[in-house]
Amino acid sequence: MEADNESGVLDFLASKGLKPISIRKIGEFGSAAKARLFYSGINATDKIFLTKYLALMLRVGTDLLKALDILIADFEKPAMKSLLLEIKLTLSKGQPFYITFEKYPKLFSPVFVNLIKAGEVSGNLEMVFENLNIMLEKEQDLKRKIKAALVYPIMLLFASTMVLTFLVVFALPKIAELFSSGGFKPPLFSRIVFGVGLFVGDHILVLLSSFAAIVILGSYFFFKNTTGKRLFGTFLGKVPVVKDVVQKVAIQRFSTTLSALMRAGLPIIDCLNITAGALGNEKMSNALRRIAQDGVARGLTLGDAFRKETDFPQVLTNLIAVSEKAGHLDEILKTLADFYESEIDASLKILVSFIEPVMLMFIGVIIGLIALSIIVPIYQLVGTIQ
Repeated sequence: MEADNESGVLDFLASKGLKPISIRKIGEFGSAAKARLFYSGINATDKIFLTKYLALMLRVGTDLLKALDILIADFEKPAMKSLLLEIKLTLSKGQPFYITFEKYPKLFSPVFVNLIKAGEVSGNLEMVFENLNIMLEKEQDLKRKIKAALVYPIMLLFASTMVLTFLVVFALPKIAELFSSGGFKPPLFSRIVFGVGLFVGDHILVLLSSFAAIVILGSYFFFKNTTGKRLFGTFLGKVPVVKDVVQKVAIQRFSTTLSALMRAGLPIIDCLNITAGALGNEKMSNALRRIAQDGVARGLTLGDAFRKETDFPQVLTNLIAVSEKAGHLDEILKTLADFYESEIDASLKILVSFIEPVMLMFIGVIIGLIALSIIVPIYQLVGTIQ
């Protein structure tokens, strides 16, 4: 239990008619402990394990507190043990199950929290945990596919950068020095390339430090800052091939999230607003909020509200309108999510096949320029000697 001191523990146990043999401090749930929980990195795999085993234990009829005891004994990760102990403490105080997750918005999304909240209200936590587990597994699988698709281009970029760095820092300065010491004046084009090589070679540490600083600051601005995220999203939305992948990922998240929230029994306006925050696509998120506030909240059907927005594909809009009338919208959304998963796979393959030749062409042009800057003066020098 959580208490300020041992006296508090003794008083509480005495009120329950219990006489402890010993009391031992095992941790704390203050701000310092919460900070450690946040920074310890509870990852997607931990959350998948948690939801899977809670769903399994509830399905076989295990009491929630007993299930938590089993998980506390099972988990070796200190952060997960701390989280589970805090959840158990919250429940023992008579507070709702979702309260603990709500305290850590950086770790648990509004979708995660609201699904558990809805499951508690409806008494169907088992189904909610099963749906959460499926959602988290699909999300992790999607991230793995994107990372796997980008591995080869990143390796190619890294290897090419190393080759170019070697040429510019080590090869070009020596060749430039050779020409200058021999009294031969290379063509203007070669002198420009040699000048760049000499400059880079003389200031390599400064340039590398500046590059590292730009990468770190740029990463923070474009991935952590709200304005930067918006600008980066706008940029990706205009890049050929990439924008297709971004849109399909957003639609897949929309279908999966909205379907799960509807099955949990949340009101449709809440479902739309919560889903809007999970898309990762600003245009679609804003459109979804308008559908909720300016459409459904004012008495329009979901299909009619969607027809007013142009940011969603026409096929999606028509399917929502038809399935709403038929009364199985959540099933259609689940089918759509599965369909867009396969579409994302195909789009990622197209994206990689687009990136590879572009990168090879760009690197080939740079290496070709360096090669020409060396070959042309050598050819002229040989011609002069003859």
